Amino acid sequence: MSATLKAFSVRQWSLAGFAFCVLMMLVALGLEHIAGLEPCPLCIFQRVAVLAAAAVFAVAALHNPRGRAGTSVYAGLSLAAVIGGIGVAWRHLWLQSLPPDQVPSCGPGLDYMMDILPMRDVIALVLSGSGECAEIDFSLLGISLPGWTLVGFVVLALAPLGILLRGLKS
Repeated sequence: MSATLKAFSVRQWSLAGFAFCVLMMLVALGLEHIAGLEPCPLCIFQRVAVLAAAAVFAVAALHNPRGRAGTSVYAGLSLAAVIGGIGVAWRHLWLQSLPPDQVPSCGPGLDYMMDILPMRDVIALVLSGSGECAEIDFSLLGISLPGWTLVGFVVLALAPLGILLRGLKS
């Protein structure tokens, strides 16, 4: 990483991460409300990961810690959200790569599951995947939406890594 990027403050890295989260959510909401693509349960979990990272970045930007401890906490929390998003996007891509005869059957909707099941069971069911998560409704340059989301999460990981490097420099 160049000396210029290392010179960024925690606030600058956090604002950059927050702005990228906003961009990711604008794209997701645009695809849903303008293009008419309905998000599957795994898409919704990816959105939750983006929102969790955005929340950590927002608090980090407001706090702007200067010591190693504070920067490490914000870097760790935001990186955990990003890694969670990477894991869900990776799982989504795996489901999309399955042959049609190995795709899990479609289950009940996420709203229904959240109404009747404990959160732990909902998470387990969603991560096991369903047929709707294996459908490829849209692709750009031969890459499906979960693939682009994975790329987005990898780019987003630069912000917590920048915060971490900034903390090590202190």
